[in-house]
Amino acid sequence: MTYGAFGLVEVLGSANAVLVADQMLKTAEVEFRTWDTRCGGHATVFMSGDVAAVTSAVARVSEAPLCEVVASAVISNPSEETIRLVEESAVRNGFAPEHT
Repeated sequence: MTYGAFGLVEVLGSANAVLVADQMLKTAEVEFRTWDTRCGGHATVFMSGDVAAVTSAVARVSEAPLCEVVASAVISNPSEETIRLVEESAVRNGFAPEHT
């Protein structure tokens, strides 16, 4: 699958990740892909869509956050390897079916 862009937002805590995902989905035509958690309670939310929509969604949560945003990024025209990493995370976390 091809993606125009990925938007990543890192927050502290799963509940905050849900808040950020909800805010991003309400802001622009983006699609939730997955989230990833790490030690210390950090959670990174991954969205996809066209570059303008993803940029708008990431900017919204960065400029008017509902919680502390640790980091954010927009990756336009992601590489095949980046796409593979996000899709594998989605399968591992139960947000996408396994490829057969």
